[in-house]
Amino acid sequence: MISEFIIKNFTSVRDEQRLSFVPSADTKLSDEYMLEVRPGVQLLKIGMIYGNNASGKSNVLKALEFVRKVMTEMPSDKLSRIDVVPFLLDDASRNSPTEFALTFYLQQIRYTLTLVLDSERIHLEELTLAESSKPALLYRRTYHSELDRSQVTFGTKVKISKEDRQAIIANTINNCTVLAAFGKANVSTSRLNQVYEFFATGLKPLLTPDTMLAKFVKQSLKSTSKNSLKQFVVEMLKLSDFNIVDFNLTRDPNAILTFEHRTPDGVYSLPEQMESVGTVRFMAMAIILDTLLSGNSIVAIDEIESSIHYELLSYFIKVFLANCRNNAQLLLTTHDINLLNEDYIRRDVVWFTDKTAQGNTSLLRLSELGLHKTLSPYHAYRQGKLINLPFLGSIYLPQNED
Repeated sequence: MISEFIIKNFTSVRDEQRLSFVPSADTKLSDEYMLEVRPGVQLLKIGMIYGNNASGKSNVLKALEFVRKVMTEMPSDKLSRIDVVPFLLDDASRNSPTEFALTFYLQQIRYTLTLVLDSERIHLEELTLAESSKPALLYRRTYHSELDRSQVTFGTKVKISKEDRQAIIANTINNCTVLAAFGKANVSTSRLNQVYEFFATGLKPLLTPDTMLAKFVKQSLKSTSKNSLKQFVVEMLKLSDFNIVDFNLTRDPNAILTFEHRTPDGVYSLPEQMESVGTVRFMAMAIILDTLLSGNSIVAIDEIESSIHYELLSYFIKVFLANCRNNAQLLLTTHDINLLNEDYIRRDVVWFTDKTAQGNTSLLRLSELGLHKTLSPYHAYRQGKLINLPFLGSIYLPQNED
């Protein structure tokens, strides 16, 4: 589970911004919202980011997606550019590296990854672990400009042989992370295996409104041998009143979905092109929910409310909170401010993105904005007391006198 994510100089995020899953002192619905990752350490299951259009909320999720990819994907060659974009609206940021820090827990051990890079090379990559309070080095990678090469130092806790270290170092070119090089090297099992697995399979690819949902649904159903996934999706569709009692997916290369609808006149089959976007979207969300409930996964969804009715969105979140007992987390962005009016939403899971006059994004936590507990976050947001709402001009357009 993620404890904290720090971003600096990435797209619209110029100054250091911090996203935390560490709960506040609030005890509201603690059993539903918190999971214990180590004795005495609890983390929140969910984070929700609000913000105006172009305020940078999607960039927070894209930052996490970038870290996931750079830690697991090898570049095609040493000349390939790293797909990272700094803040471009001032000269200093344009010419400065991007920085990330990610703190997460695996099997009760706290890990911290520090990453400093630009489009040409990785300047710093460091991974530490803390089994108690004192951190220990797993590896540190630095860049030496005089030699134009990276130097990797391993700590004693990593438990990798000298030969395996050399194999990893040989693959750690300037534009490749140590962990990605480890993933491709033929080396023995070590402490790095579970960290690599966290980035490769625990952190799921970012889901956006542009994600081809029908393709995602089909690939998910085809890639599992468990009939329980289909049963779970069917049950979620029934509970959500879609009037669908079953669906089928052909095993041919075209992989066509058909849906069984029950009406007073009987059960009728409809092809997928006759179903609404919302139906397929909710199927995808049911698959995501199954992923969250059955494993230690972290899922980020941008604009989760797209093509989904508010009641379905609320139901999805409630089911996740009530049933998740493993180390899974959900991070989402949304425009649906109705959630701010719900009694079951804790204030420390709600974040806002706002933009300064210079165009850089700031990330603000609702629980730290000083809003009195008797005041509604929904009404405070609508009144512009939490962040600056977009100023809209007159609805009457200027007349052309020509």
